[in-house]
Amino acid sequence: MIKKIFRAIFVFLTAAILAACVQQFGSMGFIGSPVLTEPEEHKHIYEAKEKIVLKAIAAVLEEKKIGKNISIDYANHKVDSDYVISGQWRTKTTAVVRQLNWKESEVRLTVVTELETDDGWQLRKLLQKEQYDSFFYTIELKIYEEMAKVQ
Repeated sequence: MIKKIFRAIFVFLTAAILAACVQQFGSMGFIGSPVLTEPEEHKHIYEAKEKIVLKAIAAVLEEKKIGKNISIDYANHKVDSDYVISGQWRTKTTAVVRQLNWKESEVRLTVVTELETDDGWQLRKLLQKEQYDSFFYTIELKIYEEMAKVQ
């Protein structure tokens, strides 16, 4: 009788643990990066004019080879790149800048990372918050370089 109770408890706990694992890791792809339905967007505020921030973002993308054919759209306050393909992965970066006041600008950065599967390109999360923070820090350094240039 006691063996049956312990066996039932063991089976229940094992099933609960497996269910928790499926819930936690069920959205993971075969390479281990989570599948997304829409790209993540991260924001950061800089103390600089919009035009300088746009130039700095484009310079960072070119310098780090994060994008190809980088274009600055001053009318729409946007920096955009074409896809960079590396093996089964492709990445595209978009940044939208909005002037908040006379000295601050907000950057909304989206890095789209897709994995090629049998069904086509699948949106994946590859970058973590630390990578975005590093990206924003590099942009900030480039902003200071742009401000130092004689205009």
